[in-house]
Amino acid sequence: MKTLNLSLAASAVALSFAFAGPALAQMTMDQGKMGMDQGKMGMAATPAMTDGEIRKIDKENGKVTIKHGEIKHMDMPPMSMVFNVKDKAMLDKVQVGEKIQFIVIQDAGKMVVTDIKAMK
Repeated sequence: MKTLNLSLAASAVALSFAFAGPALAQMTMDQGKMGMDQGKMGMAATPAMTDGEIRKIDKENGKVTIKHGEIKHMDMPPMSMVFNVKDKAMLDKVQVGEKIQFIVIQDAGKMVVTDIKAMK
């Protein structure tokens, strides 16, 4: 009886590896592929100008609210959001309601506008 229980337990373990092996291999391959895609994205993700509209300016805190189109290099859909600005003097060049083009980067965990231009 003890031998039968031991044999059943060994069979159960072997079967679990047989079924789990392909799933674990697929998960590992997917993670590896994701890592490669992220690496490619980082190399090709050169910041580019994005269209937007100024919604609010906070010169004192160096922030601007922009309703923007897709930010392709950050894989970000269109939305309105608050951004920090690299240089508060940039905010003197724009007004609320103005159509703009801007560049934003990720810097120390914050989204920072590094360039902003009024559209003519």
